[in-house]
Amino acid sequence: MASQDLVSLADIRAAATRIAPYIFHTPVIPMVPSGLKLKAESLQPVGAFKIRGAFNAILSLSEEERHRGVIAHSSGNHAQAVAYAAQRLGVKAVIVIPSNAPAVKIEATRHWGAEVHLVDFMGNARSEVCAALAKEHGYVLVPPYESEKIIAGTGTIGLEILEQVASVRTIYVPVSGGGLIAGVAAAVKQTNPGIRVIGVEPELANDAQQSLRAGRIVNVAPEETVRTIADGLRVSQVGNIPWRHIRAYVDDIVTVSEDQIQGAMRRIALDARLVAEPSGAAAAAGALAQQGELEFAVAMVSGGNTEPKSYASIIAQA
Repeated sequence: MASQDLVSLADIRAAATRIAPYIFHTPVIPMVPSGLKLKAESLQPVGAFKIRGAFNAILSLSEEERHRGVIAHSSGNHAQAVAYAAQRLGVKAVIVIPSNAPAVKIEATRHWGAEVHLVDFMGNARSEVCAALAKEHGYVLVPPYESEKIIAGTGTIGLEILEQVASVRTIYVPVSGGGLIAGVAAAVKQTNPGIRVIGVEPELANDAQQSLRAGRIVNVAPEETVRTIADGLRVSQVGNIPWRHIRAYVDDIVTVSEDQIQGAMRRIALDARLVAEPSGAAAAAGALAQQGELEFAVAMVSGGNTEPKSYASIIAQA
């Protein structure tokens, strides 16, 4: 893979400087007694890591582009992040959201002042509607993961982990469209190639794992991925730009069951006193399922935006 096709360490450091006034430097919290450490991106202002890429993307636009407004499509957390970043920066935001997204995420997106369009969750409705609206009104697309700016923004998490946990040997990251793991892996591997970066997916949406095994991007039908409780990880295939980084930097991708995801949500609540949505708990589920010393591992809690009733039901099963 040619280096010019990949986000550089300089790009990620520049993103860290650019977004610093707008995001939290989130803590790493130990899960006692397992020894696993959790990077708590659920504590960001919108409850998810997506805020980093959203701010880096919008701050990188020209004044003319910001004046036109931005548009994004998302199942929830990217939607909230773009809406929040746009409001903070005085930019109009239009968000296309699949109709099966959690109500708490839809309402939060509206709360930050975005114009919301709900579309069918099957097929390519969200991307098609997004493209049509962008063409009609001149909005600038802020993609959820198919962007070097998004990847550079998420890469800042990797830089923080390296600063916070000098002993880290393995980092577990959830995989959806691939923007998060692409950025984290790029930051980590270009700083210390000896640290392992492991992606984690639901068994019901394991397109990235299949892709890594096959050496090419594999698509899993929406009818399959929609079955997982981890709504933020239901993407049918990784993006082309993230895929280049996954091939270059990611050591492996493992899968977890629905029971393991829910079990991790309970463990995170009880052992780390954090709220994790199903997608946000997947990386910890992957780490907890592995054999070996967890005291040298960090798992990403990528988000904490979950429906209160469903969350309470899952936690009560303990």
